[in-house]
Amino acid sequence: MDVHGTVAEGFEPVRDAFVRNFTVRGDRGAAVAVYRDGRKVVDLWGGTRDVDDADGAEPWRRGTAQVVRSATKGVAAAVPLLLHRRGELDLDAPVGEYWPEFKAHGKERVLVRHVLNHRAGLPVLDRPLTPEEALDPARGAAAVAAQAPVWEPGTDHGYHALTYGWLLDELVRRVSGGRGAGQWIADEIARPLGLDLWVGLPAAEEAAGRAGRVGRLEEPDPSAPGQGPRLRPKRAVTEAYADPDSLTRRTFAAITPFPDQNDPAYRAAALPAANGIATADALARFYAALIGEVDGVTRGMRLFDAATMELARAEESAGPDRVLVVATRFGLGYMLHGSASPFLSPGSFGHPGRGGSLGFADPEAGIAFGYVTNGFRRSVTADPRAQALVRAVRASAARTG
Repeated sequence: MDVHGTVAEGFEPVRDAFVRNFTVRGDRGAAVAVYRDGRKVVDLWGGTRDVDDADGAEPWRRGTAQVVRSATKGVAAAVPLLLHRRGELDLDAPVGEYWPEFKAHGKERVLVRHVLNHRAGLPVLDRPLTPEEALDPARGAAAVAAQAPVWEPGTDHGYHALTYGWLLDELVRRVSGGRGAGQWIADEIARPLGLDLWVGLPAAEEAAGRAGRVGRLEEPDPSAPGQGPRLRPKRAVTEAYADPDSLTRRTFAAITPFPDQNDPAYRAAALPAANGIATADALARFYAALIGEVDGVTRGMRLFDAATMELARAEESAGPDRVLVVATRFGLGYMLHGSASPFLSPGSFGHPGRGGSLGFADPEAGIAFGYVTNGFRRSVTADPRAQALVRAVRASAARTG
């Protein structure tokens, strides 16, 4: 297996784990990047840019980007937090104060913070959107505005897998004079930081072939050498995903059928919950800029001040998740380290993408991490390939002090 890139002295275990993801865990094409104290210490890539390119004719190159699914949520969450820091968005105000149409069907008590901590009670749509409807931000916003909560807002939490994006995007539009979250990210995060990251892939980048094709991978044999221990899902989790009437299945079916993630129209749309396209370096660099200065063109630029960073990672929701069924922890827009999604340490915050990708930061260790892949697996919050890399980063960080 040819793996390209570099690792700093002491971070060789990350390279070893990355190679094993291909040779043992079945990765087809992937990249991983790690920053420590604003300096890049891991920059690796390998495999093919397209998951269905069995012949390997088009190798993954430096700068190959991929759909990162819900890892997009961690990037998008920075927008309302930065608007709050600027005094333009009150986290404790009712959503309807900014978006009057949202107040319908008992949603007057939904606060802005409930959107970010998954306590709004709006993970499902009684009438799922078609793919065409879902790509229209106005249709998505209208659908969640017309939806009645499935639990009393603020009293419990459950992962808003897709509706999170329309909720956040419309809030940003109302506060920013019509500028959606994707454009806000492009203007004020990606461009200043020099990130190859888009929520809404520009036509020029599509034409340039910046993003590879993604798809499902067959699950590896759990008894094969090197797979490691694999826990069987709890019966309640299995039943929730199997039952078409469960809150779990209805949540992930808010768009039915789900769009082709390789369709240029899908990639050009801005769905802040699900369709961000990024390189591993962009994800890691973004998180590095949340917790400190980043070397290079961004020297002196830090996205979050100390107070905003604490808002992101202070626990807002914890315990059994009404959608994912397992126990989850959320701050404001970010998943927190826990059994469902282990990061580096209890102080870490970030977001996984269903099926593989992961981005997070650990302020105490000064670590920022990004992993992207073109091969999606069944995992929702803790993919074995990403977790193998996280364990290697943890070991490397401990060795190098």
